[in-house]
Amino acid sequence: MNALSPPTFDVARIRRDFPILSQTIRGKPFVFLDSGASAQKPTAVIDAMRNAMETQYANVHRGLHWMSERTTEAYEAARDAIATLMNASDRHEIVITGSVTGSFNLMAHSFGRGVLKPGQAVLISAMEHHSNIVPWQMLRDERGIELRVAPITDAGELDMDAFEALLADGKVGLVSITHMSNVLGTVTPAARIVDLAHRYGAKVLFDGAQAIVHRKVDVQALGCDFYAWTGHKLYGPTGIGVLWGRRELLEQMPPFMGGGDMISSVSFEKSTWAQVPHKFEAGTPAILEGIGLKAAIDYVQAIGYDAIAAHEASLVDHALARLSAIPGLTVIGRAQDRGGVVSFTLDKAHSHDVATLLDRQGIAVRAGHHCAEPLMRRLGLDSTARATFGMYTTREEIDVLADTLLRVREFFSK
Repeated sequence: MNALSPPTFDVARIRRDFPILSQTIRGKPFVFLDSGASAQKPTAVIDAMRNAMETQYANVHRGLHWMSERTTEAYEAARDAIATLMNASDRHEIVITGSVTGSFNLMAHSFGRGVLKPGQAVLISAMEHHSNIVPWQMLRDERGIELRVAPITDAGELDMDAFEALLADGKVGLVSITHMSNVLGTVTPAARIVDLAHRYGAKVLFDGAQAIVHRKVDVQALGCDFYAWTGHKLYGPTGIGVLWGRRELLEQMPPFMGGGDMISSVSFEKSTWAQVPHKFEAGTPAILEGIGLKAAIDYVQAIGYDAIAAHEASLVDHALARLSAIPGLTVIGRAQDRGGVVSFTLDKAHSHDVATLLDRQGIAVRAGHHCAEPLMRRLGLDSTARATFGMYTTREEIDVLADTLLRVREFFSK
């Protein structure tokens, strides 16, 4: 990791684009270290959504009047932006969903019920978010698909020998695995995962909800088959997610939901489906959210992933150095490749109490199991406090966190 952010990365200028960060909380500067849950929104996103509501809002895909056509163009521009962002070979490979959770449920229903066969298995890992566990459990219980779990090492990295062993019998039809852990910050070895999975006949779906925020994702270079993420972590609005899939695989999958816009024709006797991706997009979509996501993607790409990644790497290095020096504080996970997520525990203090005391000083962190209860049990914990970084996070904010944690420790040591 780089010791310093590149000189072209002006975090002070970037912060001015996020109006929410300029406020004070209880008379103290607002220190927002919970971007991993949901990132703040730049003015470009706010303005794009407001402008659409004020000047051109109409339903999309169905209207013939000029405002509907204009809104459709703006909404579909989001699909083009997503395809470019991920280096998809075809804009029709981009399915717009309501969230990354929606993407996993679509996959469990359409790929799990429509493509996987009895006797096959889905392979996940011990560090998955609930959204990449529960849909597969439901599939297992309903259809008898086996659910396998690859273990992690004590350092919080995927155990690749065990991972390959779980693939070896050729029964795994799909590997569904995080690209970056929302608890440990661990970045999984994506290219090796894909190579091994394909060697044993399995397709690969990555949970990219965290990864796509911190580094460039190129699905062609990764070689994976599906990739899912969500808009609200990438500085865009809530209520919109993405599922990229290879077109030939999407063609094999039945629809997830029925209704308007996902059909070619309807009679009382039968219905036929629209072409991909629209057969997976029933009903009126999240129109304003799509426009907002397009603005967020444009904003991120204007700054550049290389600059963002270098800045965040320096933040992680600084945070690990400062927090590790606090007596009684334990940083959770020691992965060699990690993103802007630092989870920790403090002796004699529950993470909820730590987060509450930090909040009183204007510092926002996350506390709890982070929708990853099985991982917490693997770590022998019931919860952690978690600081997560965005492009607008500063080293000074990490210093404020560390200095305040020293005072919190003193409080619980009395």
